[in-house]
Amino acid sequence: MSLFQGINVVSISVPDLDIAREFYGTALGFGTPLYDLPEAGWIEFATGSSAGNLAVTTAAPDWVPNTGTTIVLNTNDCFAACAELRSRGIRCDDPIVFPGYVTFCSFYDPFGNRLQMCSPAE
Repeated sequence: MSLFQGINVVSISVPDLDIAREFYGTALGFGTPLYDLPEAGWIEFATGSSAGNLAVTTAAPDWVPNTGTTIVLNTNDCFAACAELRSRGIRCDDPIVFPGYVTFCSFYDPFGNRLQMCSPAE
């Protein structure tokens, strides 16, 4: 039997919680935060799935954008989602297809943190 039952929340550090609240809540469409605790350095959003939430936390003074561990969000159509994010002014790399497996695309928050989205391969 597994000790764990899934992911509760994944967090990413940002240098400005107000900008992050707007980006993640409005630009990415996560809506009103579930928890909005700027005094604690924590804002948490539902991601549209019971599989886990996404939080933004106050970055340390020596912070640099995250491009290592990657938050990957599910979407029905990676190409359409990429086009929509680009229309919202969000920097996106071109989608990459691994036939029979997955289509994925990296995109970036206003601070340079890399996130990804994925959908089933064509």
